[in-house]
Amino acid sequence: MLDLLWTIPAFPLLGFLILALGGGWLSARGVAAVGVGSVALSALAAFIVGIGFLASPPAGHAYTQVLWQWMSIADFAPQAALYLDPLSLVMVSVITFVGFLIHLYSAEFMSGDEGYRRFFAYMNLFVAAMLTLVLADNLLLLYLGWEGVGLCSYLLIGFWYRDGANGLAARKAFVVTRVGDTAMAIGLFLLFSQLGTLEIQPLMRLAAEQWPPGSGLAMVAAALLLGGALGKSAQLPLQTWLPDAMAGPTPVSALIHAATMVTAGVYLVARTHALFALAPAVMSAVAAIGTLTLLLAGFAALAQSDIKRVLAYSTVSQIGYMFLALGVGAWPAAIFHFMTHAFFKALLFLGAGAVTASLDHEHDIFRMGGLRPHLPLAFWTFLIGSASLAALPLATAGFYSKDAILWAAWSSPQGGPWLWAGGWLGAFLTGLYIFRLLFHVFFGELKTVCVNRAGQAMNIPLVVLAFLSLTAGFMELPRNWADFSPFSQFLLPVFAAAPAGAGHEMVMQLLASAASLAGVVLAYLLFLRRSSWLAQKMQTPAAAALHRFWRSGGGFDWLYDRLLVRPFLWLARINCADFIDAFYNGVAWLCRLGHRLLSRSQTGQVRWYAAGVTAGSIVVTAMAVWL
Repeated sequence: MLDLLWTIPAFPLLGFLILALGGGWLSARGVAAVGVGSVALSALAAFIVGIGFLASPPAGHAYTQVLWQWMSIADFAPQAALYLDPLSLVMVSVITFVGFLIHLYSAEFMSGDEGYRRFFAYMNLFVAAMLTLVLADNLLLLYLGWEGVGLCSYLLIGFWYRDGANGLAARKAFVVTRVGDTAMAIGLFLLFSQLGTLEIQPLMRLAAEQWPPGSGLAMVAAALLLGGALGKSAQLPLQTWLPDAMAGPTPVSALIHAATMVTAGVYLVARTHALFALAPAVMSAVAAIGTLTLLLAGFAALAQSDIKRVLAYSTVSQIGYMFLALGVGAWPAAIFHFMTHAFFKALLFLGAGAVTASLDHEHDIFRMGGLRPHLPLAFWTFLIGSASLAALPLATAGFYSKDAILWAAWSSPQGGPWLWAGGWLGAFLTGLYIFRLLFHVFFGELKTVCVNRAGQAMNIPLVVLAFLSLTAGFMELPRNWADFSPFSQFLLPVFAAAPAGAGHEMVMQLLASAASLAGVVLAYLLFLRRSSWLAQKMQTPAAAALHRFWRSGGGFDWLYDRLLVRPFLWLARINCADFIDAFYNGVAWLCRLGHRLLSRSQTGQVRWYAAGVTAGSIVVTAMAVWL
C-alpha cells in the first residue's frame, strides 16, 4: 500500500494537466468531474496509504519512496523522493480530505463563472504543490512545493483579474511572501554549505551532532527558515498580505486559510524542529511573534465589516496560536490545532460563502441580519464552527487543541506567565469577534432578502465539517482528565514526548474556558442586547480613532507604504535615466534605424527584388567557392 504514495500528489497534478492542456473540449460537468475527482482520488490514495502505514508501520515509522534522480552537480545530487512519517501523514490526510470537500463545494459555488475550467486547474495545482511540500524528502523539493503554492495563491487571489483591486491583492501576496522566501532560500544555501546535504532527516542529525545548542550557525539558519515561515503563514511582520487575499473566490479563501498555504510555515518549523531546538533564542522569538500576532489579529478582527476579512484576521490569529505552541516546544499541540483549525475554519469560510451567495454576493455584515430562519443549515453549521473557533468547553474540537496550547504555554520550560496571558486574552478576543460576526449576520432584523439557496454540493461539506468541528478534539484529551492521547502518541516517532507540566492544570482549563465564555457573553451584550448603546459610544473621537487603527490592521500597510514603497518608487523615478537605460535605449534606437533602412528597400518594384535575389545568390556562391 505504501507504494501508492506517489499517487497522492500525482492525481491533482494530472487533473491540472488535463484541465490546462486539454480541457477546452470538456463540458462544465466534465470540468467538475476532473477537478473534484482528481482530489477525491488523492484523498482515497491517502486513506489507503494511511491504512497501510497504521496496519504495518515501516521500520522507524518512516517510509521513503525515491522517484528519480533529480540532478547531480558535483557533490550536490538531490533526488525527487517522498518521505512519509506520522507528521506528513497527518498533513496529507487533512490537505486531501478538506481539499476534496472544498472542491466539491466549488463545483456548485463557481458554476456559471466564465473561468470555471481555469479555476479548477489552479485549485488542482495548488493541492498538488502543497502535497509536494509536505511529502518532500529534502528541502529543495520542499522549496519547489513552497514556491508552487506561492504561485497558485497569486493566480487564485487574482482570479477575477478584470477588477484591478484583485490584481493588486494578488501582487501584494506574491511580493510580501517573497520577502520570507528569500530569507528561506539563503537559509538553504547556509545549511548545504555547512552540512553538505539538504535531505531533511540526515540534515537534522548532522545539525545536532555538529552544532551545540545556542550555536551561532544554528541560530542564523533557524532564523532564516523562520523568515520563510513568517511570510507563508502571515505572521508579524509579514502578515499584511492575508486580509487582502480575500479578493479571491470564497473556496480559494477556504483552501488557503484552512489546509494549505498558511499552514506551510507551521509545517516547516515542525519538520525542522531539531534545528530550532538548537536555537533557544529563535524558539523564544517564535513564541513571542505568535503571541503578538494572535493579539493584533484578534483586535483587528473586531473592527472589520467584511465577513471574509473577519475570518481572514481570525486565521492570522489562530496561526499565531500554532506558532506559540511551536515556540514553547509543544510540537504535537501545534499540529493538533492545525488539524482542528482546518475543520472549523474551512467550515466558517464555506458557511460565509453560502451566506454571501444567498445575498447576491453581499459581504458587508451590517447589511445582513435576521438570516437564521431563512438559512437554517448555514446558521447551525456556522454556529458550530464559531463555537469551535471560540473554544467553547467540552463540546468543541477547538477547546481541546487550544487548551493544549495554553497549558503548554504555562507549564513548558520555554513558556511562562506572559505567553500564557497573551494566549488567554486571545481566547477572550476570539469569542468576542466571532460571535459579533454571528449575531450581526444571523440575528436581528432582516436587511437583505435571500435570492439563492445552496444545493447539495455546498451543503454536504458544511455538514461533514460541522461534525468534525465537534468531534475531532476527542482524539487528544487533557492529561488530567484521562490517559487518552492517541494523536500525540501517533506523533511520538517524530516528536519526543514532552515532560508533563507541573501546576494546577484544572485551574488553567477553567480560566481558559472562562475567557472563551466571557467573550461570547460580552458579544451578546454589546452586539445584540445593547447594540444602540455601543453605537453611541463608538461616536466618541477616541473610540472612532481606535476603531480606524484596528480596522487598518494596526497601521502596518500605512507604515510599510511610507518606509518601503514610497522610497523605492522615489529611487526608481530619480534613477529612470541611468547609464543602463541609456544602453538599452541605444539598442532600441539602432533597431529603429535598421527598420527604417530596410523598409526603404521595399519599393514594390519586382525588378529590383529580382536583382537583389540575383546579387545575393552570386555572393553566396562566391563565398562557397572561395572560402
